[in-house]
Amino acid sequence: MKKVAFQGERGAFSEIAAVRYFNNNISLSPSLSFSEVFEKINHGKVQYGVVPIENSLYGSVFETYDLLSEYSFPIIGELNLQIKHNLLAKKNYNLKEVKKIYSHPQALGQCSAFLKKIKSAEIFPFYDTAGAAKIISDSEEVSAAIASSEAAKIYGLKILRRNIQNNENNFTRFLVLGKRPAAKKYKKPKSSICFELKSIPGALFKALSVFALREIDLLKIESRPIPHKPFQYLFYVDFQGNLDDEVIKLAVAHLAEISLEIQKFGTYETGKTFYG
Repeated sequence: MKKVAFQGERGAFSEIAAVRYFNNNISLSPSLSFSEVFEKINHGKVQYGVVPIENSLYGSVFETYDLLSEYSFPIIGELNLQIKHNLLAKKNYNLKEVKKIYSHPQALGQCSAFLKKIKSAEIFPFYDTAGAAKIISDSEEVSAAIASSEAAKIYGLKILRRNIQNNENNFTRFLVLGKRPAAKKYKKPKSSICFELKSIPGALFKALSVFALREIDLLKIESRPIPHKPFQYLFYVDFQGNLDDEVIKLAVAHLAEISLEIQKFGTYETGKTFYG
């Protein structure tokens, strides 16, 4: 049975993503932080890790990008999961009774419109949505948490309001990571790399041009600061195609001419989208 780490407590959306990707044939390893997920993979405690990389409403998960560069693990796969947030509590409280609401900062941002309507409650960021559900299940406070319906089942909580996210089209893209790249053929291959450019005029334009000139479809580009180089950046790029394709090999070789470093995170199957 595959061992899979995810950030959060049981009932976290990352756990739901792991189960959707591996179809229940896994042993789950909850982790307090994203870095703990990467460390578990690094030390062989698990074979895979599932981490969020971006949300359709709230944007990129920057910590995941930074850890990708630090550990350089291959990306094995990905999936898109529709995120449905619920307001959970120990009892069927009236919303005016709720004094505190806990959840992960991303979840709070994704439910900002709903939260603005609750004038009586103080909002508390927490390390995990399911962790927030767990803590209120043990609390005597008149408090609530924003988390999944699965978390409500696990911790014996009532659902005060369902689907409180700002938009129904709320999806999070998750990456599946491991120490060894997936060795298989792909129906719709997707690849990811990051690179640090040389300090030359027009460097970023030239970098993007190596893909445009070869009609390689860029799917996402993200920049992250390099900690030990003030105002210098790593650029993360996802594109359609296989790193073993000749045209992509030529593009990466061309990119190397204007880069100080290139990290390849591998090729994987374009992820499925799971609803509900």
